Amino acid sequence: MSEAAPQLAPQPVRVVLHCSYDGSGFHGFATQRGQRTVQGALEAALEQITGAAAETGCAGRTDTGVHAVAQVVHADVDPAYLERLGLAAEPFAEVVPLSRSLSKILAPDVVTRRAFVAPEGFDARRSATARRYRYVIDCGDRRDPLYRAASWHLPGELDLAAMRVAADALCGEHDFSAFCRQPKGREPGPLRRRVIGTRFTRDDALVCFEIEANAFCHQMVRSIVGMLVAVGRGRRTAAEVAARLRAPDRGGLPSPAPAIGLCLIAVEYPEHLGGAVR
Repeated sequence: MSEAAPQLAPQPVRVVLHCSYDGSGFHGFATQRGQRTVQGALEAALEQITGAAAETGCAGRTDTGVHAVAQVVHADVDPAYLERLGLAAEPFAEVVPLSRSLSKILAPDVVTRRAFVAPEGFDARRSATARRYRYVIDCGDRRDPLYRAASWHLPGELDLAAMRVAADALCGEHDFSAFCRQPKGREPGPLRRRVIGTRFTRDDALVCFEIEANAFCHQMVRSIVGMLVAVGRGRRTAAEVAARLRAPDRGGLPSPAPAIGLCLIAVEYPEHLGGAVR
């Protein structure tokens, strides 16, 4: 008698999660041994809910202390979980029990606003066409308690007109090596990114800077904000910002702005993969 063919393990089902989180208590998004991270917390909760380990990926690997209101995560879950729920693994099928269970376990630090079956070919990072970040500066003499966990308290006036001129130089495709920390284990070299747009808004003492790009490198937004603040205080010029893009050099650059004021606020995807997440 011939031996029975071995049973192949069922392929996992990819689910998309739209998440928001307060990054204050996390050592960034990506899993790190011995550290509390958003990815680690999500994967532990997914295993608790589904009964099996789940691999995840995200649209933007936020740094330590950085927040998100529109993080997109894909999770490869055991298909048996959907079967137990009586749900078909069809693209865009909502998985409401999963989003509710994740939020119940991880709140108030992490909330999952939506969970659904991924369309074919979806990858949270590779499928994204743009990301948008917001940085909030509280320029008031007294720190606003409502924004103390999500803004950089920097008392004093800023020259927004000069900062806007300096930010305009960032638009387009450039080598942002001067504004990025080189990844560990990577040979020094160009870090080209395409900035789609920037803008400043002001509401009383709160100054908000938004920047959208096809992708960002490590500490890019915080380094840019640190430089723009130096321009706003008359310590640097818009011409110096443009010069750093032409001849990337981190030497003598102002310190990066603290993580507390930074938040991922939107991720763009093609329409057939779900469109924009805000």
